[in-house]
Amino acid sequence: MRPTPTMPAPGQESVWDYPRPPRLEAVDVRVTITLGGAVVVDTGDVLRVLETSHPPVYYLPIGDFVPGTVVPASGSSFCEFKGSARYFDVVAGPHRAARAAWEYPSPSPGFERLSGRIAIYAGLVDTCTVDGETVVPQPGGFYGGWITSNVVGPFKGGPGSMGW
Repeated sequence: MRPTPTMPAPGQESVWDYPRPPRLEAVDVRVTITLGGAVVVDTGDVLRVLETSHPPVYYLPIGDFVPGTVVPASGSSFCEFKGSARYFDVVAGPHRAARAAWEYPSPSPGFERLSGRIAIYAGLVDTCTVDGETVVPQPGGFYGGWITSNVVGPFKGGPGSMGW
């Protein structure tokens, strides 16, 4: 059963206005990610994927991460829109966030620009920011969306939302 969308205020986006299938777009924002108190990436080269009921997922160039902070990990998954994903640990000194990042090494048609980029589960690292605002991880731990003050839900991922 579809929930009642929150009405966005001026300058906000409703995830219920995002498309399905998802849309990929470049955004003019600065993203930083820290782990163990160390900045592992600080970049303005940002793409985001927008999908109905999900907060945006941000994809960053692997090459913009501090060398040695993105390490291949075991496991894979499949997205009906983007294709097969593989995972990475994020490492900063003695700190390791297991399977905190993923990429689509051979993205499906329409998502080719994701090649060479990774997304991060915000809840597995210290902080992720968008233009200086600390993001809130998408509920549930399965999806990798980032919630900021300019996005309203309700958001898929929490209890009772799997049928949305």
